[in-house]
Amino acid sequence: MVEETIKAAAGRVPVIAGTGTNSTANTIVLTKHAKGAGADAVLIVNPYYNKPTQAGLLAHFRAIADAVDIPIIMYNIPGRTGVNMLPETVAELAEHPNIVGIKEATGDVVQMTQDIVLCRGKLCFLSGDDTLTLPLMAVGGAGVISVVANIVPGDVVAMTHAARNGDWKRAQEVHLRLFPLCQGRFYETNPIPVKTAMRLLGLGNAQLRLPMTPMGEANVRKLEKAMKAYGLPI
Repeated sequence: MVEETIKAAAGRVPVIAGTGTNSTANTIVLTKHAKGAGADAVLIVNPYYNKPTQAGLLAHFRAIADAVDIPIIMYNIPGRTGVNMLPETVAELAEHPNIVGIKEATGDVVQMTQDIVLCRGKLCFLSGDDTLTLPLMAVGGAGVISVVANIVPGDVVAMTHAARNGDWKRAQEVHLRLFPLCQGRFYETNPIPVKTAMRLLGLGNAQLRLPMTPMGEANVRKLEKAMKAYGLPI
């Protein structure tokens, strides 16, 4: 998949490959493959299920960063992994030259702000939750690794560019318009809603691999309503 994506992108946009697993050794293998395939950077999620300590998180990310010379974006999403990378840990890892950013999906703007304060400009902070992109950018974040951009990429770009250019009024307008659509991502577990939305727009067939299952009909109707209210052509 990484190889095919890089081939399709053909150098027009950077490709960030997701290589994170809950095994440090396997993550290193996948990260080496991504680099060899031509990926511009990698996204590495906190190890899931085995719930390492903060010392374990430090050792995990350092081992990968030492083993593969490629820009690494960490991914902190405790709701999915069962472990939260604390600000002090983020700040220590920010000292490694190969660790360049973090996708923050804690849902906690206070913790995100603590991260930014402690890292002193050494990491690029990206939102992992579309509803919190603008709040994170307001305290120093750079943008978002977005879900809703799969269906409204232009509007997400407009909001982030407005914020980066200091046009907070415009950024707020777009954020508030996007907000109900972003909430639709939570009608069921991501990526079920966004894949369903893409199918409704003719952008895919919404096929999912077990244990993910198709969206329930009641939630499909709710999603359709939100999309129509936004003005999407379904």
